[in-house]
Amino acid sequence: MLKFLPLLLGSLRRHKLRTAFTLASVIVAFLLYGVLAAVKTGFAAGVDVAGADRLMTTHKVSFILSLPISYWQRIRALPGVREVTHATWFGGVYQDDGNIVQMLPVDPESYLKVYSDHVVSAKDRVRWISDRSSALVGRAYAKRFNWRVGDRVPLRSNIYRRADGGNTWELTIAGIFDPAIEGIDTQQILFHYDYFQESLAPNDENRGQLGWYITQVVDPKQSAEVGSKIDALFANSPTETKTTPEKAFVQGFANQTGNIGAIVVAVASAVFFTMLLVTANTMAQSVRERSSEIGVLKTLGFSDDAVLWLVLGESLSITLIGGGIGLGFSALIVHVMSGMMTQYLSELFLNGAALTVGFALIVALGIVSGAMPAAHALRLRIVDALRHE
Repeated sequence: MLKFLPLLLGSLRRHKLRTAFTLASVIVAFLLYGVLAAVKTGFAAGVDVAGADRLMTTHKVSFILSLPISYWQRIRALPGVREVTHATWFGGVYQDDGNIVQMLPVDPESYLKVYSDHVVSAKDRVRWISDRSSALVGRAYAKRFNWRVGDRVPLRSNIYRRADGGNTWELTIAGIFDPAIEGIDTQQILFHYDYFQESLAPNDENRGQLGWYITQVVDPKQSAEVGSKIDALFANSPTETKTTPEKAFVQGFANQTGNIGAIVVAVASAVFFTMLLVTANTMAQSVRERSSEIGVLKTLGFSDDAVLWLVLGESLSITLIGGGIGLGFSALIVHVMSGMMTQYLSELFLNGAALTVGFALIVALGIVSGAMPAAHALRLRIVDALRHE
């Protein structure tokens, strides 16, 4: 095929302006695809990395209602349970109301056992567990606010008030955790549940309460069975529970912003359908204008297959060049957007799956848009081609 390269380049240069506009359209299409794919990945990241062996137990009526701390040991005693921990939504704010942070009062030791995908150094782990007024922060927050181990940071809550009437908790950063795999949310501040409870007023209704339980099961295949046992344990009690797999729990949060995946697919489909029409029309015009040239090539001994591959090669060249440039630009834009959107999306990146699909779409677009013009060139008889001016 390399011997046909001069012919391909000559075809692309025949109408430079038309080729440039077609390339620009392909570039924009794949730039849009890359950005949308990254946004979709960002919204789905928590769902994709949710633990298959973790169950989430919340209040049966609503997630915002609390559960008693007394359920903890009762859940832990059930067969099939490896470990149980808990967390509570704190509603944290750092410095001003625009910096809303995800703060969770947790039990440090059990939480790190259940979430072993939070990578913490041995020194930071010991420091955090031993200091009740300390916090473990995710790498994303550490970068965003330029926090370092040992910093003392004031964090406010719009939900809870301290015994002295204030709503500010000052916490010492004991350590920073990193994700074990790409996609794990590191926009978290974890601090001691015991310290949180001690700081509340003695008559505060939130004393002895927490947000939800996280249960790690021994065998993920028995998750449904263990979840049913947990809910049956508290059936007909004043505080009934609802237990779901962590993936379903996280997906529920993602769905609150709408079905991002369906939106991305719809927009991308409309864009690629339009691009298919544009590219196919460009190739059809190119083949019609070169009918006599195709006749000459066949007269000189070029086979029908060679002519077919020449046309498909031209179509693929346009989509490969334009698509490659578009995906490259999208990666740069996503990198810039990632720093600007850390408050809303913990991770914004083009993963390998998105790039693979993008490359497949580039090839498919080139083949499909060039198929009909290539078939026309294949069927074109020499006498008809030479008659065409």
